[in-house]
Amino acid sequence: MHPLTAIPPLEERQALLREIGPLPLSGQAWPDWVRILAWVILGVIGLQIVLTAIRLPPEQISATAAGIVLLCFVGLALVTWHMQRSVTTIDEAGLHQTWITRRAVTWDEMHYAKFVPLLFSKRLVVFTQRGRPVVFQGGTRELQIAFAKISLLYRRKQ
Repeated sequence: MHPLTAIPPLEERQALLREIGPLPLSGQAWPDWVRILAWVILGVIGLQIVLTAIRLPPEQISATAAGIVLLCFVGLALVTWHMQRSVTTIDEAGLHQTWITRRAVTWDEMHYAKFVPLLFSKRLVVFTQRGRPVVFQGGTRELQIAFAKISLLYRRKQ
């Protein structure tokens, strides 16, 4: 690697892709237990909204507040739906993830990558040449291992 940059030479990147395994490597962006937990939480919130609405007399329910609560619930449902359907893919072109908006970074755009193994989500934070971070979720063991390998190759040199 060039000492002032984290961009690995083409040979090292090709070796990484061979090491990751047969490409494309795709998997769900969120682990099953997180996706199930999101639906459970959404159901509990929805049930609580309904029970609260039933208990309150109609004259105590503000149309504005009810609208805001409903809008927030729809927003949470939208995020939960996209968590359910989101897929992360690693291929010869780069990394891609379906989400509310599509996330994609080509190998040539990557400048630095850091693997962040949080409790609910194992993430690869990729910084592009422009310095813009793009976060990819890895819900499968294969994606998480690939994220760790990518992070090792694209680590920042001191």
